[in-house]
Amino acid sequence: MRIRRLSLLAIFLLGVIGSAHAQTPLQKVTISYSSSGMPTVDWLIAKERQFFREEGLEPLFVQMSANMAVTAGSTGDLNGLGSVGSAIRAIQRGVPLRVLSVSLRRPIFWLVTRPEIRSVKDLKGKLLGTATINGSQHVAARKMLSLGGLDPDKDVTTLAGGDEARHLQSLVSNTIQAAAISPPWVFLARDRFKMNVLDTAIDKYASLQNGLGVNLKFLQERPDLVKKMLRAKSKASRFIDQHERETAETLAKIWNSDVTIAVESLRATKTAFTTNGIPTDEEIKEHLALDAQILKMEPVAASKVFDFALQREVNKELGIK
Repeated sequence: MRIRRLSLLAIFLLGVIGSAHAQTPLQKVTISYSSSGMPTVDWLIAKERQFFREEGLEPLFVQMSANMAVTAGSTGDLNGLGSVGSAIRAIQRGVPLRVLSVSLRRPIFWLVTRPEIRSVKDLKGKLLGTATINGSQHVAARKMLSLGGLDPDKDVTTLAGGDEARHLQSLVSNTIQAAAISPPWVFLARDRFKMNVLDTAIDKYASLQNGLGVNLKFLQERPDLVKKMLRAKSKASRFIDQHERETAETLAKIWNSDVTIAVESLRATKTAFTTNGIPTDEEIKEHLALDAQILKMEPVAASKVFDFALQREVNKELGIK
């Protein structure tokens, strides 16, 4: 009888503890993103697969331009910046941010044009759409235009604003004639609207675009919360790498696309992503040198821009190499 009572008490206490744990309120975190396509895939999967909830977090994703995110991040209105390309450039200008993780190490943009435009040279005098002047998307477009024989500053007119989904709409309506677009939009443009895909920037240069950037004060005051964000993101990256079909099915629902397009998007960009959130020293050096040219300043030390200490801790805990 005594043993039975103790067993019932133990079961009761476990139930109380489990119930209390289940009722623990999730911590809200606000994270910016500029594209709902492949550049943000790890954040999308982290949310859909409940990896944030596993870490006790409730994410609020806010789509905004990278420049707006930098402003919000510097004032503490955001917990995390997904578009780290602009954050890296802002840090070099003295904005109090740090980049803790890098998802993308190569530019995953393709130069997409209207059906009647069959070569880069046909774009002379035409309109190019981009999200932000001198942002990652614009830099990729300029590179492909230059390699195609045009002066991107003189031969085309650039219109800034909107995201890649809107740029695709603008191509369809002939508001613009070209844009550097990432998957899935590039494949939707090709298959649904018969747009031409002239080139890709993925093999042209190193470009650190997406990941996690945070306010320095927030990092110093809440490293525990930042680490949880990194854990959710890293779990998603590992899931994407190991479960292509399930990832594609989830993305197809988010994008309202065919699973085949989601699979193609994953495969076409696989080599552009880091596997552990940390780019190589050579990629960092190349990226900072390119930024220095754009900003017309000397390259800054990588240690003033990046801090991968927490990412390394997370990788060790999760067994990610």
